[in-house]
Amino acid sequence: MLQARSLQPGPPSGADVLRWPVIGRFLRWRHARRSVQLVLLATALLVVLHGFTGPDLAPQNAGTVLTWVHYRGLLVVTLLAAGNLFCLGCPFILVRDAARRLRQPRRGWPRVLRSKWTGIALLVLVLFAYELFDLWSLPAGTAWLVLGYFAGAVAIDVVFTGAGFCKYVCPIGQFNFAASTISPLEIQVRDQSTCRSCATVDCIRGRRDASRPDVVTQRGCELHLFLPSKAGNLDCTFCLDCVQACPHDNVALAARAPGAELTDDRPRSSIGRPSRRTDLAVLAVVFTFGAVLNAFAMTSPVYAVEKWVAGAIGIRSEALVLAVVFAAALGAAPFFLLGGASLLTRWTAPPADRPAVTLTFRRFAASLLPLGFALWLAHYGFHFLTGALTIIPVTQSAAADLLGWMALGDPWWTWVGMRPGSVLPLQLGVVVLGAFGSIAVAYAIADREHPYAAARAALPWALVTVLIAAVSIWVFLQPMEMRGTSLAG
Repeated sequence: MLQARSLQPGPPSGADVLRWPVIGRFLRWRHARRSVQLVLLATALLVVLHGFTGPDLAPQNAGTVLTWVHYRGLLVVTLLAAGNLFCLGCPFILVRDAARRLRQPRRGWPRVLRSKWTGIALLVLVLFAYELFDLWSLPAGTAWLVLGYFAGAVAIDVVFTGAGFCKYVCPIGQFNFAASTISPLEIQVRDQSTCRSCATVDCIRGRRDASRPDVVTQRGCELHLFLPSKAGNLDCTFCLDCVQACPHDNVALAARAPGAELTDDRPRSSIGRPSRRTDLAVLAVVFTFGAVLNAFAMTSPVYAVEKWVAGAIGIRSEALVLAVVFAAALGAAPFFLLGGASLLTRWTAPPADRPAVTLTFRRFAASLLPLGFALWLAHYGFHFLTGALTIIPVTQSAAADLLGWMALGDPWWTWVGMRPGSVLPLQLGVVVLGAFGSIAVAYAIADREHPYAAARAALPWALVTVLIAAVSIWVFLQPMEMRGTSLAG
């Protein structure tokens, strides 16, 4: 069994993207992040303006189409292909940085809030609001949600130093942190010996003005990930501040085996030992079971479930009924399934060395993430592929509505995307691959913690994975329905 010790990663495990001729040069450019942020800020402004002033019909409004079809689809595809690049280009932080020029934060983030619980609660709240208010069909509601993110980032980060909003609060950030554990790229140290001889630790403190040491000319990592002991993508926004701050050019954006960090339980910078973090385990659970719930809510059987719940508990309030469904899907179901798996795995250990059930849960919860990511990819990928070309007519519509500019012509509303039936095989294949990934991670964790009975220790988690995958496949085979129907009748 691995002993607790400081994590000392070796040299980059694969090709360093920062050394590539074109992409690498761009990423190493001092203004790379700012240029990406400006593009996404312009997109966010379009979402807000057209959301408030454009057509109420969601498929013809840039606010809803760009947010719920293109942004979500590109988000998961980018996380799969490259990593947390959308956090790199986050426009909320661009506006926050501008606000900090007017008011510098003075306080450190409260110690009692230094966990993922706030972000997890807000992630559940956003998923709940999405279903309750049918945000996918409300351009103005979507615009208000985007403005809420901007307001939250500014309000929090002009009071507290560092990146408290990103690290502890932002629901999108928590989603991205969980998903990026499956990504093929990771910020790493190129040469540990260079870090050992470094006396300035600029990657954390930031680069200082030689004549005025109190003046930071390039900030370091605001999420407090000390590169020599950093590992994995959890809490890393790919901001590349460490790349700019390091005076030794010792930072790599290296290729690695996707999901490899899920099997490593050694302590790491700013995070500690993952198996001691209940909040990280719960984030993995919400990420995975939330994916099933979010996909199920777009199918016809969801109405039968909601009506049954309404009749069983004698209430007609849609909000209360939906709250019961959420409690069952994100609370009761994980509690019994994962609690049972933890008990069965615990019993594989010798009686004198059986870990607590909660420790077993924390150790194995990470194995859910490959399947969870596959479910989000299958779901968001479906909407993206079946609506990819809608970006053309909604852009034409937005130009006409906001600028009175018809140079782009009349909207081509017949441009949509792939047929749903042609996307289904891709969805099912992604789910199966994700299930295999989760089973492989569960076995690797079992081999680490229960080497004398790895297969038996991993079996309960493999069965849970197969069950979740089977339910998800059934969900994707159901006909899609418009949501927001009244419970009456």
